Amino acid sequence: MALQFEVLRTAGSGGRRGRLALPHGVVETPVFMPVGTAASVKAVEQGVLETLGDEGSGAKIILANTYHLYLRPGHELIARLGGVHKFMGWDQPMLTDSGGFQVFSLSELRKVTPDGVEFRSHLDGSRHFFSPEHSMDVQIALGADIAMAFDECVETPASWERTKESMGLTHAWAQRSHDHFAANAHRVPWHEVLNGATQSLFGIVQGGMYADLRKESAERLVEMDFPGYAIGGLAVGEPREVTREMIARTLELLPKDKPRYVMGVGYPDEIEEYAKMGVDMMDCVLPTRAGRHGLLFAREADGSVVRMNIKRKEYAEDQGPIDAACRCMVCRRYSRAYLRHLFVAGEPLGLSLNSIHNLHFYLATMERVRAELANAAERAVL
Repeated sequence: MALQFEVLRTAGSGGRRGRLALPHGVVETPVFMPVGTAASVKAVEQGVLETLGDEGSGAKIILANTYHLYLRPGHELIARLGGVHKFMGWDQPMLTDSGGFQVFSLSELRKVTPDGVEFRSHLDGSRHFFSPEHSMDVQIALGADIAMAFDECVETPASWERTKESMGLTHAWAQRSHDHFAANAHRVPWHEVLNGATQSLFGIVQGGMYADLRKESAERLVEMDFPGYAIGGLAVGEPREVTREMIARTLELLPKDKPRYVMGVGYPDEIEEYAKMGVDMMDCVLPTRAGRHGLLFAREADGSVVRMNIKRKEYAEDQGPIDAACRCMVCRRYSRAYLRHLFVAGEPLGLSLNSIHNLHFYLATMERVRAELANAAERAVL
């Protein structure tokens, strides 16, 4: 068994309550996936990740970054140590991205050809080359439950012609990724520990901000018959209404019996909106990145999300928690005044506590959305 996905209920809005079974465990969907770039969710220890959310069930699937782990400590070293799960002490599901977005982000340090991408390391300037086949080899060595096809991300804004050209490259690389992964995914020793279970590979729909290109990309990827599909190239500076439109148009074209993943989004109200549209999986660095910069999320009595800058002087003597309704370990114990003090004093504990709260907020949001989707579907049936 590699991946099994079941849609349990579908609400009138299109949102789906589902269950995703992977070699390392079962994931209830829709789900938010914390990002652990270098096999670590920044400032949050794995044991804490396992306890977050109002239900206390914790994060059930997290991400790691192919590009960063390839450069340091190296995928071959991680493979020798038994794969990324064993390496980081995480025995639940994981997903690795392909490295395409990180290579794209290098801008002047990369050169794209039909064969792949030549780039310079942001660490030491050394030269490297990623082809679709090499990205698959690195991800197979890492051993996460889900790997991603190697793609090219186009800059924003980009012309229709430039986006079309980039999309063609993504499709060619997706086929090469698909074929190489199918031939090699079983060739790592720790799969024997999981009774022969193997990884699964998702394709990535591109097409920029052009609905016709998104349609073409989705149809081409569906022809390749991946076990799951991601929508990439969004949340890169376009207006939120454009993001929503591209997601909505693409969801219509993806198989209803396979998981659908939007990459790199977003604020809490955004992930809630997209989940209710029918997105099954989402990830974003925002909860921990915002926490490290003193931005915390709370919810008003009417359900709206508040963004709180804990650095502000108004919190210097505020003895209340970040969010009075929040049940996270931070809100149960620490005041806004103390968290502000930690941040202003440069204490690392502050960065950790802020990140823990934000992650809890995201996971609790998704718990509530899953319950609402199940209830909405029940009412629709009745």
